[in-house]
Amino acid sequence: MAEKKRVAKIAITGKGGVGKTTLAGLLAYIFAAQGENVIAIDADPDANLASALGFPPELVEQITPIAAMDDLIYERTGAQRGTTGGFFQINPRVDDIPDRFSAVHRGIRLLVLGTVKKGGAGCICPESALLRSLMVNLLLHRNEVVIADMEAGIEHLGRATAQAVDAMIVVVEPGRRSVQTAETIRRLAGDLGLTRVFVVGNKVRNDEDRRFIAENLPDFKVLGYLPFSADAIRSDLEGKAVYDIAPDLVAEAEKIAAALRGK
Repeated sequence: MAEKKRVAKIAITGKGGVGKTTLAGLLAYIFAAQGENVIAIDADPDANLASALGFPPELVEQITPIAAMDDLIYERTGAQRGTTGGFFQINPRVDDIPDRFSAVHRGIRLLVLGTVKKGGAGCICPESALLRSLMVNLLLHRNEVVIADMEAGIEHLGRATAQAVDAMIVVVEPGRRSVQTAETIRRLAGDLGLTRVFVVGNKVRNDEDRRFIAENLPDFKVLGYLPFSADAIRSDLEGKAVYDIAPDLVAEAEKIAAALRGK
């Protein structure tokens, strides 16, 4: 019996505005072009992965963030969204959610997780339990390439799911704050046992920018560099997939995808 092929599970994170959503959109299309089934997860509170993927407005309007689905949360956990304490199902059924509540465009399935409003340190609420179970299902039990566009942290990951991530990519731009965020993310990931943390440089203008990133993050493996691109800005203005608009970014992202395959 042939061994089941292992597909990539990739989490992309970084400081706000560095271009992690751009990279997520590029990799989603690159893996889809290679014949993979791809599910793109928007786990950033500032959800705009649909725009980077060029999803048409009529499809975007059909997508409701999972964390905002009051009826679904109550049905699966037995508790109302936003409540804390009390009793609720911490391992709810989620296997049907990716297919029921996602949208598909050009071979890419998009699922939007939404934001959990934190009620305090260590707070556990029904919607967070649902999202964590959903991430377990996506990373451990589905045979698709998963590209997760995360916030600048690892909110939706637990210890079990972190172990299933093949690569966490921290997108950085030439700048001190971006570098500091990368170090913080690696520390948080390490707390969960995730050591496969890599860097991709973005908005790189010249060799000096490349040197800045490499010299200030000497303990990271750099998978590649995306150049500063006016086409990326144009794709956002026109509401088109960056994959269709910015050939210079696509060429570099293909090298990053190949490096990920090598890992």
